[in-house]
Amino acid sequence: MKKQKLTFEQAMEKLEKIVSEIEGGKVPLEESIERYAEGIRLIQQCRGILDAAEKKIHLLARGEGETLVEDGELPEEDA
Repeated sequence: MKKQKLTFEQAMEKLEKIVSEIEGGKVPLEESIERYAEGIRLIQQCRGILDAAEKKIHLLARGEGETLVEDGELPEEDA
């Protein structure tokens, strides 16, 4: 069975829980090490998601996406 990818928000929530538990001393040392490793994987996943979002934003800003805008400009809103 293939693991389902977490969304950015889900990964951050899980990471915050891991940090809280480790900092709170709620888990034994061996489990803390396992959770630390899981936290590192979550951080890498979040970085990947953010990198992909940044690339998409750059494409949109250059006009290669669905919405055309000039670099550094925000689209005007209707009043």
